[in-house]
Amino acid sequence: MPAVPVNLSTILKCQPSMAACTLQSVFTSPPMRLLHLSPLPSRHRLHAISTTQFLKPGLRCQGISFNIPLPSPTTHKPVRSLEVRSRLRCPIVSPDDHWGTWTALFATGAFGLWAEKTKIGSMVSAALVSTLLGLAASNLGIIPHEAPAYAIFMQFLLPLAVPLLLFRADLQQVMRSTGTLLQAFLLGSVATIIGTLVAFLMVPMRSLGQDNWKIASALMGSYIGGSVNYVAISEALCISPSVLAAGVAADNVICAIYFMVLFALASRIAPETPTSTNDYEMNSDPDSGGKIPVLQIATALAVSFLICKTASYLTKAWQIEGGILTGVTAIIVILASLFPTQFGHLAPAGDAIALILMQVFFTVVGASGSIRNVINTAPSIFLFALVQVTTHLLVILGLGKLLGLDLKLLLLASNANIGGPTTASGMAKAKGWGSLVVPSILAGIFGVAIANFLGIGFGTRVLRYL
Repeated sequence: MPAVPVNLSTILKCQPSMAACTLQSVFTSPPMRLLHLSPLPSRHRLHAISTTQFLKPGLRCQGISFNIPLPSPTTHKPVRSLEVRSRLRCPIVSPDDHWGTWTALFATGAFGLWAEKTKIGSMVSAALVSTLLGLAASNLGIIPHEAPAYAIFMQFLLPLAVPLLLFRADLQQVMRSTGTLLQAFLLGSVATIIGTLVAFLMVPMRSLGQDNWKIASALMGSYIGGSVNYVAISEALCISPSVLAAGVAADNVICAIYFMVLFALASRIAPETPTSTNDYEMNSDPDSGGKIPVLQIATALAVSFLICKTASYLTKAWQIEGGILTGVTAIIVILASLFPTQFGHLAPAGDAIALILMQVFFTVVGASGSIRNVINTAPSIFLFALVQVTTHLLVILGLGKLLGLDLKLLLLASNANIGGPTTASGMAKAKGWGSLVVPSILAGIFGVAIANFLGIGFGTRVLRYL
């Protein structure tokens, strides 16, 4: 007895109502395969044939395309081979694999920290290494572009890192210890604002759409405070992941070039006579060999969680736009200024935890980005940042000379603006300016404390309407 195929053409010709029911089933039910009977008597020998060969060409069902001709009303065509094209591209680590996603994020962040200790990695930064590695992993299909873990990190762990980074933000100590360097730093902050305005007028980055003024504001905050401000402003203004990743890449290249220029300008300045700086003990490197007590770590985390909870409550109660990061920054600066001893004691633990969380953040930034979009957007952002920091340097050196400020202070203040407290203190140590090591750290922390407000305010009030 010949095989009896399940032929849809017979249904279409003889039973219209049954055909409608069958078509509805095809398009509303999960994809499945029909069967025809074997000529042998055994009922277990069934062979699969296509359910899609008689559907209209170009019809699509749940991510699968069907290229099938309609049947002739008078003839029956033989069964054709199944033609299915899947539109789904599943990464190796599924978005729903929470343990796998978190493992990938923290492992990539740890690799970035390790890479910075190598000769090649030290030429860039741990942040850039983690960003590029996350970008490559997501675009190669290893980790997902979007995952619940990313949203959890941006909503909870990123705000947690901000207080941990600012436990030393005692503004009273900054005013007392920095002296003339603080004046130079404030001048550098004004120079960054001027540079941002000039760069935005010259390189408006129109191809980025509404992200153009947002990334300009984030870079402005970064060049007043540091990377934490870039993170906070980007999150508050909701910059798209690809533009965010491109900004990180452009910023790291610009900073590397800029620091070489600063050291070249400082090459003729003689080192100071060695002096003690023990009047204000500060460990600017959380990666040092000192051991941090467990109680100190636990207390730092608890305080940071409490600050985030308070900022979240106030933000909702007062209906403040832009998320809780601005409120978190304001609260920790006030508390660190009112209780400098207590928060200074927690600072080493806060620095260590925040460093890890920031590395994970840069991994998330990379993983959420698209290589194609980064390539398309990075050149315009790079040109914008180049004009921005060049204008900053010209303004701070020009106005500083008119005001009679020492070149050494101007270069160190500019370093604190562009790079932050760590790079500024590193430059002071490398050049032998021992009396300026601690003031440069304090000036940089002051920049981190004010940059969020300046960046968001200038962006929403000025750049947005240009």
